[in-house]
Order: sequence, then structure tokens, then C-alpha cells
Amino acid sequence: MRIPEQIQRLAIVTAVIIGGVLLVRFVLIPRSLISDDLHRASTVQRELAKPIKFAGSTACQDCHEDVSSRVRKGYHKNLSCEGCHGPEARHAENPMEVKPFAPRDRKFCPLCHGYDPSRPTGFPQINPTAHNPIKPCITCHNPHDPVPLTAPQECSACHAQIQRTKAVSSHALLQCTTCHSVPAQHKKTPRSAWPSKPDTRAFCGGCHGKEATPKDAPKIDMSTHGGRFLCWQCHYPHLPEGRG
Repeated sequence: MRIPEQIQRLAIVTAVIIGGVLLVRFVLIPRSLISDDLHRASTVQRELAKPIKFAGSTACQDCHEDVSSRVRKGYHKNLSCEGCHGPEARHAENPMEVKPFAPRDRKFCPLCHGYDPSRPTGFPQINPTAHNPIKPCITCHNPHDPVPLTAPQECSACHAQIQRTKAVSSHALLQCTTCHSVPAQHKKTPRSAWPSKPDTRAFCGGCHGKEATPKDAPKIDMSTHGGRFLCWQCHYPHLPEGRG
């Protein structure tokens, strides 16, 4: 049986393509461009040729054990020394002649502690313009053990975004402790002692139920308003304006 001419042409084209691919792959392309072993070896060689810049935490501890011990017990225990002091291999090699970088102005610490709403709740944050203006951070805080001189007394110290929202709401005159019970330990280690949160409709009803005592608070019939839903499923407590 004679093979159709179309099949013959297709076979020839396919053979030419496969032959071309094999030619390029094994003849025209240098091995140095496709060999994983050569790439890995050249990369290792290139990286080893670079000058070492970081001394490493172990080198810092060898000479500064007292400071390292203090840091390991404090809030900065997860930071490396060179995270703040910069690469210090040259200082480790010649400590008397090469002094480490030490951030002493107000521009450095706010890189982590300037207010940013994306940071976790409870992370120490400040407004660099308003917080102890002009003075360097190290005036009041030891960077190796940065415990505040006094625990923050205002909720806005850590919850500035919520405070700003509440300030323009109908709850502006309410103290945070009206709705939240805050343990004293929360001011020192906020993640180990959480404030309480209302968890029933009856709590909001204490002010907004039709029989509630406060006269200026909007009143609703708790038995029919909102049905089975909790109040904060429709109303944000820090900005509790009505929803249409």
C-alpha cells in the first residue's frame, strides 16, 4: 500500500524539526550554558570570591557576652546584632581600629516602630512627630533592652487607628473600658493578657435597648431588631453608624 503524499511530507517536516532540535541541543549550544553542575560550581566560586561583610551573631557574643545576654532576654531577642549595627566583619577582625555603626538619631527606630496600620495589634508603635519630639530614642530607651520607662496608659499608644476611628463616631465620648475589661498585664505584655470583648446582644442592649437608662443613646427593640444576628455583625462598634 502506497503512503499518501501528505503523510510523506508531514514525516519529512517532522524529521527535519526533530533533527534541528537535536542539532541545536547537542551541537550548537555550549555545555556551559546547560550544565547544572557547571552552573552550580561557577555560582559557588563567584559567591566565595565576594568579601565577607557579616561577622555573625556568634562573633558578637564572643566579645559582648554581657550585652548579648541582655538582648536575649528582652523584646529584641529575635533581632541579630548586625540588623541594627550593620555588617561588622571588619570590626570583628580589627575591633580597636574599626568601630561598629550605632544608630543614634530618630530616623532609625521608627523604621520598625513608626505607626503603620498593617503591623500586628500590640506591636509597639509611635508617631515620631508627636512622641518625645526631637530627642533621640536612646534618651529614654536602651536599645538592648527597650522596656518603656512607664507602661502606656492610653489605649491609643497601640491602637491609634481604632482611636482615630472612634473619635469621629457616636461613641467618641465613651472610654474604651466601658466595653472592654483590660487586665493590668495587658499594658506590659499585650499578647499574654487580652482585654475582654462583649459577646452577647444584651451588652449593647444595656444602652440601646428601648428600656435602657441612657437617654441620648439610640433605642431599638431588642426582641425584633436584627433577629438572631449579633449587633457587631451589622454595626462596627468603633464606628456604629446605622446601616441602610
